Amino acid sequence: MKRIQTDQAPAAIGPYSQAIFVKDTLYVSGQLPIHPQTNVLPKSIEDQTRQALMNLFAVVEASGLQKTDIVRCGVFLTDLEDFAKMNAVYAELFGDHKPARAAVEVSRLPKDVNVEIDAIAVRATIE
Repeated sequence: MKRIQTDQAPAAIGPYSQAIFVKDTLYVSGQLPIHPQTNVLPKSIEDQTRQALMNLFAVVEASGLQKTDIVRCGVFLTDLEDFAKMNAVYAELFGDHKPARAAVEVSRLPKDVNVEIDAIAVRATIE
């Protein structure tokens, strides 16, 4: 088991790791839409989604994997009315890669953000 940490994503705000690598699987903790260097929180759901995904991708890349190694994401929204806007940014940033995903509405998220995204990525083995 290996702990993944990068300054290209916000530091954990509690007793947890940004990600944990076990064998060929990376478990990425929920990423908030906070800019890692400025601590600025974007206002719009589109900008929050973009920043959360950029943070998520930074953690994945710090592990030596790529966004195309992501096999599953969890998206947590404080208002499901934002689903279409979040989904448009999500589709843009993932492009042709389409991991499995769940998107749910929650009553509240840390730092009162509107979206949080977690992921599981797997190192592909060549056979």
